[in-house]
Amino acid sequence: MSSDLVRARLPRWSLGAIAAGVVAVTAVLFVATPLAGRVGFLLTAAGLYVLVQTAVSLVVEGRRAARNRLVTSAVVACTCAAVLPLVAVLGFTVVKGMAVLNGSFLTHTMRGVAEQDAAGGIYHAMIGTLEQVGLATVMAVPFGLLVAIYLVEYSAGRLGRVVSFFVDVMTGLPSIVAGLFIFALWILALGRGFSGFAGSLALVILMLPTVVRSAEEMLKIVPDSLREGSYALGVPKWVTVLRIVLPTALAGIVTGVMLAIARVTGETAPLLLTVFGNPALNFNPFSGAQASLPLFVFSEAGLPDETAVNRAWAAALVLILIVLTLNIIARVIARVASVRS
Repeated sequence: MSSDLVRARLPRWSLGAIAAGVVAVTAVLFVATPLAGRVGFLLTAAGLYVLVQTAVSLVVEGRRAARNRLVTSAVVACTCAAVLPLVAVLGFTVVKGMAVLNGSFLTHTMRGVAEQDAAGGIYHAMIGTLEQVGLATVMAVPFGLLVAIYLVEYSAGRLGRVVSFFVDVMTGLPSIVAGLFIFALWILALGRGFSGFAGSLALVILMLPTVVRSAEEMLKIVPDSLREGSYALGVPKWVTVLRIVLPTALAGIVTGVMLAIARVTGETAPLLLTVFGNPALNFNPFSGAQASLPLFVFSEAGLPDETAVNRAWAAALVLILIVLTLNIIARVIARVASVRS
């Protein structure tokens, strides 16, 4: 029998002992050397743990088990490196935001409120964000869905390749460029002035490629047998797309739409050039400067006062909650409206 099959296994307590030894060694290193910082301590300890665990496993368990432990440790480390910053950001935002968030903060505006004043709120910014993102969604989703249907179901020549190329170009478009384009066209060339609608136009440019590409991929994975069965029954192509293809891909399309909405909800640069910001409430997105949550966070965080910075944290928390709520609503809609087997 091969010696690899009868190799000893590391007991569970050994991993804890290795971790404890690594922490002790890392502490000594940070005392005896210029190394400092909590993040540096964690990274150093994690690296040493992987190396020591792999070396011990190589001696006791053999090469195969050592490679397995090395890869497993690397995967766990990469996962933690990806998840921990997100958890830290969310946790810090919740802790800082909940200290300010209350009913008054959600129902008052910043009109006549000084930066050091504890009063004021984000009601005007919430209304602005909901209107701007809502208008952008109403404009971008139908148009983007029609483009995706054309690319998957109808395009077969040069025009389809050209459209697909421009969608790819728009995917990497910086948000500030979209804002500059609307600023130059809508505000300077047409003289329409700053407004929530101008901001929505900039957000449409950013939403379109995400909506098109996500909807296109979802439509592509709909089985051709469904289309062919519908055609065999004499159903026109447009009816097949409307009644068979779209309902089948609805869950994925809704997810893509929510990704697009989540992306533009936190955009600040295009709104700086098109919406301009307003400390007072403006219900009309088609006339006059308007506030938004990203602009509110940007402006308050830049003020040299702790009260204003705390308001920025609370507004950031509300922005996260709005995106989370929209995602939950979209999931429910997709589950109710999707085709059931």
